[in-house]
Amino acid sequence: MPDRAKNHTILFAKNSDREPEEAQAIVRIPERQHSERNVRCTYIEVPQAERSYEALLSKPFQMWGAEMGVNEHGVVIGNEAVFTRLRIGKKNTGLTGMDLIRLALERSRTARLALECIIEHLEMYGQDACGGYRNKGFFYHNSFLIADPKEAWVLETAGRHWVAQQVTHGVRSISNSLSIEKRYELISSEAIAYAKKRGWHRGPDESFNFRKAYSDWLYTTFGRARIRMNTTRRAAESCEAGVSVPDAIRILSSHNLPDPQFRPSKANTASICMHATGLLNPSTTTGSMIAALPTDGPITVWLTGTSMPCLSVYLPFFFGGRTLLDNWPLPGDTPDDSLWWQAELLHLEICKDYQNRKALIDEERTAFQTRVLNEAERLIELNPGAEALDRFSAHCLKEYRQLLEKWSATIATAPRKKSWWTP
Repeated sequence: MPDRAKNHTILFAKNSDREPEEAQAIVRIPERQHSERNVRCTYIEVPQAERSYEALLSKPFQMWGAEMGVNEHGVVIGNEAVFTRLRIGKKNTGLTGMDLIRLALERSRTARLALECIIEHLEMYGQDACGGYRNKGFFYHNSFLIADPKEAWVLETAGRHWVAQQVTHGVRSISNSLSIEKRYELISSEAIAYAKKRGWHRGPDESFNFRKAYSDWLYTTFGRARIRMNTTRRAAESCEAGVSVPDAIRILSSHNLPDPQFRPSKANTASICMHATGLLNPSTTTGSMIAALPTDGPITVWLTGTSMPCLSVYLPFFFGGRTLLDNWPLPGDTPDDSLWWQAELLHLEICKDYQNRKALIDEERTAFQTRVLNEAERLIELNPGAEALDRFSAHCLKEYRQLLEKWSATIATAPRKKSWWTP
């Protein structure tokens, strides 16, 4: 929140942790007027709005919805899978959490309206929708972090039940677990009554604890969700000068071990930048986003468009431009000429000898990231128009792709370390 941010503006940061090699596209959805009656989401159709707002999204390539995104009014939303006591029918008759994010971003001018949009569709259609890629049995409920330049909310769900907590100051972090307990501003009409009926709450309504009533123990515990949530919160709170975009990059790029000791085969679910290792640690960070939401001036959306933040660069994008729209190659399910796959093939090679190969590109990578951050700050101070901001985005993107090509050639000639483990 502004009281804990270096520039006194709301700062939002999120990693998207998905199945390995599930490409994540960064896309610009232009503002539109709609004449069609319905819109097809991932599995079902819902009524279409007359108008949708421009949005920048980071989304699994095959999904209609998005893991995270920002719209032209500065509304930003990210979601996390949460695991509850409620059974899911697994019939794909509802909306994914990603669908709910995109619907809210396309239709909402404020965080409060986005909250209401998600709740409306949640209660109407439910969440019986597979969120997996190759894992077709991966169903879950969702929590959402929703903000705009003036306010922020956390919304947590269990089926069609929900609870919402307003964030007014400090740092708020969510992960793959329910976190709202007794303090909340809004709650669904049947949440307490249903918990009482199932024997999950036996006290007075005033003592109702949403997390304790609805949280699943197994997935929440073994997924180390509360460890990650506390890690990111404490890391942000420790920034004495307030959290900045470079601080957010550092936090999102961190692992369960200090960097000199880390290699992907040692990763576990306590990592913030995730590297899949198997059944008990099945996810990789496939995309990352940071959004700076000033009350005055351009909104800056920092997107990797690539996996593994520890090996990536965050690039700035703005509203009112054509970057990520004109002739922008979107990734598919196999290697192609998209940004995501160009970086992914490089990252997979680096991970075969992580510390040694990372060192071959890291000085130039971090220098480029620092230069982009500084140039973006100087440009914004000049109060530029949308066209100038978009040219800067396009220039950064072009230079980054050239660097990826250069780094791929460097790694291709690096000594190969024999290892039984392949990332």
